Order: sequence, then C-alpha cells, then structure tokens
Amino acid sequence: MLLIYTPRITKRKKYIFDLLIYNLCGFKFEITDNYEHYLNSNNPKFNYSTGKISKDELFFFSYGFLDEKGVKPLDLEPAMFENVPTIFPSGSKKSSLPYDPFSAAFFFVSRYEEYLPFVKDEHGRFEANQSFAYKNGFLEKPLVNHYALHIKKLIGEKYPALKPDKENSFSFIPTYDVDVAYAFKAKGLFRTIGGYLKSIFEWDIERIKQRTSVLAGKKPDPFDTFSFQLELSKKHRITPCYFFLVGDYGAKDKNPSVNNIKYQKLIKTLGDYAITGIHPSYASNRNPEKLNDEIGRLSYVLNREIKHSRQHYLYLELPITYQRLIQADINYDFTMGFASHTGFRAGICSPFLFYDLKNESITSLLIYPLTVMDGTLKAYMKLNARRAREKVKKLIDEVYLLNGTFVTLWHNDSLCNCGQWKGWKELYREIFEYAAGKMSEK
Repeated sequence: MLLIYTPRITKRKKYIFDLLIYNLCGFKFEITDNYEHYLNSNNPKFNYSTGKISKDELFFFSYGFLDEKGVKPLDLEPAMFENVPTIFPSGSKKSSLPYDPFSAAFFFVSRYEEYLPFVKDEHGRFEANQSFAYKNGFLEKPLVNHYALHIKKLIGEKYPALKPDKENSFSFIPTYDVDVAYAFKAKGLFRTIGGYLKSIFEWDIERIKQRTSVLAGKKPDPFDTFSFQLELSKKHRITPCYFFLVGDYGAKDKNPSVNNIKYQKLIKTLGDYAITGIHPSYASNRNPEKLNDEIGRLSYVLNREIKHSRQHYLYLELPITYQRLIQADINYDFTMGFASHTGFRAGICSPFLFYDLKNESITSLLIYPLTVMDGTLKAYMKLNARRAREKVKKLIDEVYLLNGTFVTLWHNDSLCNCGQWKGWKELYREIFEYAAGKMSEK
C-alpha cells in the first residue's frame, strides 16, 4: 500500500490520485494530511505539497490547482519533459518531476477549458480547434497516460519491492452509431414516396432503379452492412457496441420509427451479440424530457435496462449533458471525442470517471474516450483511404504502447462500399484487424 501525504485533502486530489495512482499505475494507496503519520510510516510513500519533508523522499511539487474550486482563465505555457508536453511547472528544483503531473492530468480529464467561454460551432459544440491541446500540437498524444508512466517509473525506482496491484492491457472497442439503418427499407409510405419524388425532381434514374430493386427484394439495402460488422467481431472474438437512434423523425434525426417491425428486429438481433446503448437524438439536446422517453423506447424493444450512451453529432455541453445522463441512470458514455479531428479530447486513452467541476463532485459516470470516427477522417480532415489508414494505425500504436483502450466510431452506411465511401469498407477491415491483432499480442 502506497501512502500519499498532502497538507489538504480535496475532492480534486482524491479523484486524480485514484485515476493516476490506482487506475493507471495500478497501486493501491492511502491519502493522509497527518504530517506525523506520514513521517513515521515505513510504507512506500510520497509527498505532494509545496516543499520536501525528508531528504530522500519522493516529492511532487503541488502547484495549488487542486486546492482550488470553480474555474477561471488560466495562462498555460507548455514545456517538454522526456519528449512529452507538460503544463503547471514545478516551483521547486527539489521536485521529483519538473512539472505537477496531478494538476496537469486534472486539467485535461476534467475538461476544465470547456467550462470557460468559447466559440461554438454550428451545432453548439466545443470543437478541436478551440482546445489547448490542438492549438499546441499535441491533441493526438494521450498525455495523461504518459504522466502516469512518469510517476510509475519514479515509484518503481524508489520502491523496487512494491508491485502494482493490477496491470492494464491494451483493448479495442469497435462502436457503431446507427443513425440511418437503411437507405431505402423501413422508411414508411410517406418517406418512400418523398424519396421517389426527390429522385424524379433531380432526374436521378439510377437511384430510382436502386430503390425499386431493394424494395422488391431483388437487391440488398446498401446501408445494411450489419452482417459484415458482426462477422468481423465474431472472427476476432471482440464485443462491439451499438448506439441506436430512436428519437422522433426530424431534420437531424432520420432513422426509421422505433415502432417499425423491421427496425425493432434489427435492434434485437444486434442486441444478442453486442453491447447496446442509446443514441440520444439531436432534438433531445434542447428538450431534456426526450432523453428519458428515448431510453424508455429502446429499453422496451430490448427488454433490458439501458446503461450505455453516445450523443448524436457528438454533442456535448459540460456539465449539463453528463448531468442529464446521470439522472437518467446511464453509467457509461462514449461521446468524449471531437467530430472535426482525431485524437484525445480529454488527453487520455483510458476510461475515467466524469468529474463535475460545477458541483466539484466525483460522479459515477464512466467515460470511454473516443479516438477516431469515420466522418472525421473523410468529411473534416479530407483524408483519402490510404492516408486515413496510416493515421489510424499510428493512433492504435500510440494507445497500444500505453496499454490504453482504443475506441472507434463507425456508421453502417459508411461501410456500404459505394459512392463517397467506395474503398472504405476494406479500410475498416484492415484497421479492425490491426487493432484486434494488437489485442492478441498482449
């Protein structure tokens, strides 16, 4: 058991010690503010304060950030340590590290900057170009995991007999958002007629033929790629995660009605092989009551409690979105990523609990950070299949070396291997198998 001394125990410190020391480094620990108890203890220990207590101790300088409450503008200047960007420089040359890793990690995982004023995108989101990490060129580096390695290395050197109580290993979670289950099927009479009229108006004869062939059962629906997804998962023994949009039809919410028998059958079938969660509708962001209604709809179809969620359009307003999910009894969220850029929005590639800065409280909501989305690569970053492949493999390698969790977001329609997505089905197969192969190496 590791003993940690700090003159003042705060919720921020409890939270970040638990994340870094136990969840990432693997050491069980005790926190004390009792100076005499710390000084007289023979256990492995370290001091987190503004000054050293004993000559040969492990000492991490405390910047003071974790003693504060609320948020305020910060003037942060990145520095480098062992090729890793750092913030919150140490105020003591006697510190075991030239920066405060606990304050730095808390800044990123709490999403501190998202509580401050920022320029929203067209959907009201905090986007990548607003983030401190993006502006300083290290959005694609999970700094918090690197900070944990710095700490673990020092503890291991100081106390070689102290072994971690747990070890993390690389994992891969393929996730899918079912925004539009089918291109032509399960649309209902009025939407089908509307689709025909639109194609006639645009004189799109090929689409008219395709729609007719699919509805007549002569050709498969191009967006029905679910068998391909399940085959990949079964082959590599990996459990995927699906998020279903079951909100009312609207400008940004265009899935089949949840009352549609074909759509219900799809949800149930996938639910037999995968983790299933709610994909809160775009409209629910402005009408919170819809969230509970939609969770209830999905729960009724699957006949089980819904505990997983990811926001449609990756819409995330802190802390409101997460507070609503907690009130709706959601335990796991997969929204923490940027639509416009790959990387690590919270500076971490491992699951972590949401810390509510508004209430200064540690919550029960476990966040699975998202690393890459299909639309990010193609629509936002404008990458072709070859460059996208290189980008994703590099990110997988980074997460693998840190024993993190690599989470992808793909849509069933982007696996159609048609139109703008020609060639991307094979790309997805390659990156899926590459990530799966990394898991087997461990």
